[in-house]
Amino acid sequence: MKFSVIFEAQLADPTVEREHQLFHDCVEQAILAEEMGFDRIWAVEHHSLKWYAHMSAPEIFLTWVAARTSRIRIGHGVVCMPFRFNHPARVAERAATLDLLSGGRLDLGAGRGGTVQETSLCGVDRERTAQEVEEALRIIGKAWEKEELEHHGPLLDIDPHPILPRPAQTPHPPLFLACSRTDTLRQAAELGVGALVMGFAGPESIAEMRGAYDAAIAARTPERFVSSVVNDHFSVLCPTIVLDDGERARGIGIRGQRFFAQSIGHWYGGAGIPDEAVVDGADEAAEMSRAAEQVVARLNEQHIPVRPTATATFNADHAYGTAADAITYVERLRDAGADEIMCLIQMGTVPQEACMETLRQWGETVIPYFRRAL
Repeated sequence: MKFSVIFEAQLADPTVEREHQLFHDCVEQAILAEEMGFDRIWAVEHHSLKWYAHMSAPEIFLTWVAARTSRIRIGHGVVCMPFRFNHPARVAERAATLDLLSGGRLDLGAGRGGTVQETSLCGVDRERTAQEVEEALRIIGKAWEKEELEHHGPLLDIDPHPILPRPAQTPHPPLFLACSRTDTLRQAAELGVGALVMGFAGPESIAEMRGAYDAAIAARTPERFVSSVVNDHFSVLCPTIVLDDGERARGIGIRGQRFFAQSIGHWYGGAGIPDEAVVDGADEAAEMSRAAEQVVARLNEQHIPVRPTATATFNADHAYGTAADAITYVERLRDAGADEIMCLIQMGTVPQEACMETLRQWGETVIPYFRRAL
């Protein structure tokens, strides 16, 4: 089982000074993650999502981290692949350059960036995002199969051109797809790419999603593969804050997750601006429950079907507490079928010292526990 850290670059109170410090803090966390034995970092790509994700140019952040590290893998989790965000040929060029400069450490994930806020910035057609993501993966998957790339698909035509430079990994860095629903899990399996499971729903839901992914793998045929190399890696999100004081860790973690959930609600569901009231952990949990009820009510009013995953961001049962608590929770994720534990530590209200201490606790206690088990 692998261990990684994902960065959204969230900021509860975004001034210019805090935003600038946040990026330096994230680099410091990434460097410590390598020292603590993590296998990989991931960085998202979002645009204009104030509070929720200030990571708009992950290729720059990841390049900076790659230059400051030597072993840890560098992951796009994910690139927004609709063409007006990033033309597939340009993604391939940038990915290959970072892969060769990092010594073959890159992993490349794809996603939609489908909020109204993001798509309106770059003129992206929201109705085509899923199709454009899949076609982009096909283009990247065959970019270096021959001396020149030629592609004639339903959405893009590319006459023969060399894609320069070539990556260090052959035929390309491992490919992934962001997955939050059963249909995207099936799509990832059918395309032969890894699944980045971004939800907060917990081990029981992860087990169901792993079952859907495995069933799609068993039923697939090679015709839909986007590459000659198949990647069946299943990486799952693990919100976590770990401190010696478990109650303090839980309070910090739940508060951070509440901010995360409210930010999602704002940009993805039309809810209000994230609230930053500071209350204790018990009150936070109660407030998150009330917020979940409000989400359900809003969806019902609009005659939108509500599934359990609709309010999964309000589930506070995660790796918050002591290192022993984290180990117990990770065991549940492992038993649910996780190939990789993708730690979400940098949530918008979590102070830097808590992020750094969480990384240390994972590196000194949690990760070694599972490595010894192997």
